[in-house]
Amino acid sequence: MFTDETLETVGAESLWRKSRLLQQESKTCQTAELKTAEVEVQAGHTSENATQTEADEHRTQHFALERESPIHYPGLGEFLHSVEGVVVKELKRNVKSHAFEGFEVNWEDQSETVSCLHALQYSEAQESGLQVTSLSWNTTGSVVACAYGRLDDGDWSTEKSFVCTWNLDRRGLNPKRPDLVIDVPTSVMCLSFHPSKPSLIAGGLYSGEVLVWDTSRTLDPLCARTAMSDETHREPVYQVHWVPGARRGGGFSVLSAGADGRILVWQLDSEGQLTLSDGFALVTQQVPRNIKLSKARGDSLLGVTSLSLCPWDSDMFLVGVEGGLVLKCSFSTHTPAAVSSPSSGLALRAPAQFSFSSHAGPIHAIHCSPFHRNLFLCAGMDGHAHLRSLLQATPLLSLRLSDSYLFSVRWSPTRPLVFAAATGQGSVVIFDLGQGSLRPAATIEQDAGGKPVYCLEFNPKQPHLLAAGNADGTVKIWQLSAELIEQGQREAAQLEQLANEATE
Repeated sequence: MFTDETLETVGAESLWRKSRLLQQESKTCQTAELKTAEVEVQAGHTSENATQTEADEHRTQHFALERESPIHYPGLGEFLHSVEGVVVKELKRNVKSHAFEGFEVNWEDQSETVSCLHALQYSEAQESGLQVTSLSWNTTGSVVACAYGRLDDGDWSTEKSFVCTWNLDRRGLNPKRPDLVIDVPTSVMCLSFHPSKPSLIAGGLYSGEVLVWDTSRTLDPLCARTAMSDETHREPVYQVHWVPGARRGGGFSVLSAGADGRILVWQLDSEGQLTLSDGFALVTQQVPRNIKLSKARGDSLLGVTSLSLCPWDSDMFLVGVEGGLVLKCSFSTHTPAAVSSPSSGLALRAPAQFSFSSHAGPIHAIHCSPFHRNLFLCAGMDGHAHLRSLLQATPLLSLRLSDSYLFSVRWSPTRPLVFAAATGQGSVVIFDLGQGSLRPAATIEQDAGGKPVYCLEFNPKQPHLLAAGNADGTVKIWQLSAELIEQGQREAAQLEQLANEATE
């Protein structure tokens, strides 16, 4: 059978692990020492090289020969010696001249365009076929007033008319709806805003009445009128102006001039009446003139068609009459007029002091220059605008601006040499006397179907605005470019030169 038996342990040492350790023995590798060195390189010497062409002896000699033998022109030397003194004198004058002092060249192109800002209309007046007969800006320059009536109807008119105002500064301006409409029983021929009170307007009617409206009274704007009597005008009133009152601190009176040859001054009283305070009459036989008037009775009156107050002399005013005469008149005259006086007993006086050469037809417009005391413009039925001086009877310059009538002429309030004229052909002509050309600086077509432009006015506070009233019942507000409103450096001197031609 089997039995347990314990034998001695026998072991064998492994050589595999030992051989692996030998194979994994770490070893290192080192390259030979690397030696470095820094070396700088700098040039020790510099040099410059240049190239020069050799002189051309042939050309030098040729030029010297030319200088030694110049070309002689017979008489040249004598001529130069003879004019030497004159040339030196003129050069010295040029050095002392101040003609171009302050002159600056403007290389920027300026726009000469004229754009229409508003076309103001009142439908009821247009439906009745009424025309814009007069325009006026108020003293603030924000409100324009227009009168409606008829200028092409010579018969007595009793047709209802209107005075309308628009405030151009009002937000939401409606050009077809006036801010104020005043009903008038007959045609309104002329308007004038008060010089300092922006709500007062004076107007003259076809019937001969003179009225004053207050636009601040919307319910009943009429605040004064002339009574129907022998004192009032008996024919249409074509001009109204505000003049300083006779009373001290009395403000302004209303001056009116009409086709009956009378120029009347009215005082506004507290009872809403215009009372006559002074008066003048233009009688044919009392007009100073070198030649006889056409077959007119000695006591006949000359109908006034235009009038302008002189801004330089409060005693003087200019009048244009139906026969084409332009008269210089005085408020301080003491000569009694050879005509019957009004029922009030106020004696009318003869104001004419001097007469200028006449136009071929009625004078529709006169305007004194705001930049020179002796110059004024007048225009009329013959289509000519005359630049005149108070110092001579004949015009300084005659310009044909239209083949039809000229109904209005106005100096620019900012440019001494620029004026505008309204023509019977339906356009507004702007003329620059400084251009030395007979062509207008700008022509504004009103697009009124060729119907006349009866009136125009520059805005006194905003000179870039020009209002023009048409025969179709439209008032157009035009915006002028900078070229037409900015005064040049020597413009005032040029106007003075034109005026001096009258005394030479």
